[in-house]
Amino acid sequence: MTLAGYPDAAPLAGLAGGVLIGLAAALMLLALGRIAGVSGLAAKAVGLGGSGIARSGAWLFVLGLPLGALVVVLLSGGMAASFASPLTLAIAGLLVGIGTRLGSGCTSGHGVCGVSRLSTRSIVATAIFMAAGIATVAAMNALGLEVL
Repeated sequence: MTLAGYPDAAPLAGLAGGVLIGLAAALMLLALGRIAGVSGLAAKAVGLGGSGIARSGAWLFVLGLPLGALVVVLLSGGMAASFASPLTLAIAGLLVGIGTRLGSGCTSGHGVCGVSRLSTRSIVATAIFMAAGIATVAAMNALGLEVL
């Protein structure tokens, strides 16, 4: 299914992905009593996190992210991907890490888990990072830069 004017749109794939993310977050909360915030789990996996899930469990979650994507690629027959330069990716990753620490969580923790729990802090954080993303795309479009 595509949307008029957006030939690459895949709303059903997006819906399926969103449902799977929601199910994973709900399962983790119900089974382990933990929020499925990727930054917190990644920090725990490398020994920077505090209490909560065991370090081995954090590693399983973090390693499951790319492995799950690999399964989808293999089952779907592959997909085309393009990436920025390694330097750009490193800088972007550093900035995301700093923002995650400043915001006391990442998009998955605040946007998926926090908003669903009606956390005021998460609702504000989600509104801010959504507004920043929209402003970034608008600025790039105004400057004539390509947005993927």
